[in-house]
Amino acid sequence: MKRKVVYQQQQKFNYKWKRKVFAAILLGFCFGSLVLMQCQYTRIMSLRPRFVQKPKIAFLFIARNRLPLEMVWDKFFKGEESRFSIYVHSRPGFLFSKGTTRSIYFLDRQVNDSIQVDWGGASMIEAERILLRHALADPFNDRFVFLSDSCIPLYNFSYTYNYIMSTSTSFVDSFADTKEGRYNPKMAPVIPVHNWRKGSQWAVLTRKHAEIVVNDTTVFPMFQQHCKVCISLSLSLTDIKDNFLSHYCVAILCIWFLYITLRVGNINVIISSCH
Repeated sequence: MKRKVVYQQQQKFNYKWKRKVFAAILLGFCFGSLVLMQCQYTRIMSLRPRFVQKPKIAFLFIARNRLPLEMVWDKFFKGEESRFSIYVHSRPGFLFSKGTTRSIYFLDRQVNDSIQVDWGGASMIEAERILLRHALADPFNDRFVFLSDSCIPLYNFSYTYNYIMSTSTSFVDSFADTKEGRYNPKMAPVIPVHNWRKGSQWAVLTRKHAEIVVNDTTVFPMFQQHCKVCISLSLSLTDIKDNFLSHYCVAILCIWFLYITLRVGNINVIISSCH
């Protein structure tokens, strides 16, 4: 009888031991399977092509109201949505809605803090600075192109993108201005007459140079204070445009780069024609 009881106890012990061994083997198998699946998943994911956001070009439009050539730009932008962004400075209160634009690329692209721009005054430069501030908020914007409402692209998007991105420098038109009456001697403490330059405001900036322009608290106040449109009865309309619009609307860019190069140095800027 005792042998039978001992035998039954031994059988129960063996059964419990086998259950524990089986549970341990099953747990190990499950754990091993999970590790194997994780390895396979990692390998498969590593083989998948990863989407990498390319640097974008920010197109900065300065317009009075509508963009009359918007459909030309619509064709230019089509299919390249991941490589550009658009910002428009129009008169305060004007909205790019379905009623004011036919292009989906300009819908709601107006900045919400636009100002009234006086053609030929320093307010044009402030409008550019506002556009830059909005565009710099997107970390993927790497180049910044200023455009008017009458500009059109001469080449397709890929050519334009590759050309602008092919260099690490900005494109700024600049040349010595020898015409009398443009320079205000009161600007001399910041902008000496021998550094006075003329050029086009339609420039292409790198992100580094865009940040310099936005953070400028030295040169821009000089333009605000001393670059005024003063119409003389002895001047024709052509003279007025030549003396003020073409020079004071050159934007702070050229003057800033000359100033920074002299005062700080090591600002790598290519001065070239951008038409």
